[in-house]
Amino acid sequence: MEQKQKQKAILVGVKLNNQQDFTDSMEELFNLANACDLEVVGEKIQKLNGLNISYYLGTGKIQEVLALLAEKNANVVIFNDELSPSQIRNLEGILECRVIDRTVLILDIFAQRAKTREAQLQVEVAKLQYMLPRLIGQGESLGRQGGSSGLKNRGSGETKLELDRRKIEDRISGLNKELETLVAQRQNQRKKRKKKEIPVIALVGYTNTGKSTLMNAMIDLFNPSTEKQVFEKDMLFATLETSVRSIKLPDNKSFLLTDTVGFISKLPHHLIKAFRSTLEEVAEADLLIHVVDYSNHQYNQQIKVTRETLKELGADNIPVIYAYNKTDLVNVEIPKAAEDCVYISAKRKEGIVDLVNLIGQKAFTDYVHCKMLIPYDKGNIVSYLNDNATIKSTLYEGSGVLISLECKEADYERYQQYVT
Repeated sequence: MEQKQKQKAILVGVKLNNQQDFTDSMEELFNLANACDLEVVGEKIQKLNGLNISYYLGTGKIQEVLALLAEKNANVVIFNDELSPSQIRNLEGILECRVIDRTVLILDIFAQRAKTREAQLQVEVAKLQYMLPRLIGQGESLGRQGGSSGLKNRGSGETKLELDRRKIEDRISGLNKELETLVAQRQNQRKKRKKKEIPVIALVGYTNTGKSTLMNAMIDLFNPSTEKQVFEKDMLFATLETSVRSIKLPDNKSFLLTDTVGFISKLPHHLIKAFRSTLEEVAEADLLIHVVDYSNHQYNQQIKVTRETLKELGADNIPVIYAYNKTDLVNVEIPKAAEDCVYISAKRKEGIVDLVNLIGQKAFTDYVHCKMLIPYDKGNIVSYLNDNATIKSTLYEGSGVLISLECKEADYERYQQYVT
């Protein structure tokens, strides 16, 4: 079968004064283009005090882009910022090729990776909301006519524009209704979890820091019988769906571990808005594990971006453990685990025990150390505690089984009559 030829793309970025992360931002744009199966064949960068309102770039630099397009036989130009509708229109007029921006690339990746119905709906809403203001001017080549309101007296260009706009608005409205039903189902699932009094712990962080690898390492170590591995790959936005897995530790403490979509600098506002229902999993968690790519020289900047996104989601007041991942790729002495920091290699399953110890300290604060004397005819209670509490010692006495244990406060209250 003949392989489809990749489109050739030129990357374009403007470095504004004092922009520290520009080089990394352009590298990220290159990776985003690769993730969209575009072949990057050239790059143009301009230093400016401010973006050109009409063309994003200066007009001289646009001529250089034109020359590079011809030289490399490229047919797409990708800009490192979100372009306004007029900028896209003006640039396409001069460059005479497909013009896309960083936002479109991210939306395209999300569209390719969305597997569940909810994710697909969320991405489509985001794409349509991005398109809506960019309809302006698409009918300019068609006839225009002034006059009274309503479609009847309008020129064909304005009529088509109005119809397209209404079609998109109707589609967004229909998708949002379908999403509301799915959101209600998700909220019911969360309510059921809360009733079970099981802590919910969410993995958060920049895209491609190893959240899914960490989740699979936890499943392998503590629930090896389960086949519910999550998808992991070394690429941007490998995971879009929120995955929830139950993790049971050797001391019978259980928690729900949630893997969420990764964040990125300049994450389109439409996406945060569209994925809000999925990302609410983060806002309602009892504890966050902020996974950091320790091997990335810009990890502090990535931490900053993640914190800003968490703040936007209203999740900036939840306790956090920082899991500095990919220590196997770093040639420095690895610091020891601290109060809220742990250094791990999820790939090699190193440091996971330290992480679990920190989780124990932060997520299981409502546990009580006590002794209970359970009558012999209440074997079901002994069985329940064996499965759901940490049994320190067991003595068989005349009147029943004397158990020294650590259990949930709720279980302590439930069986208080047996506490000695």
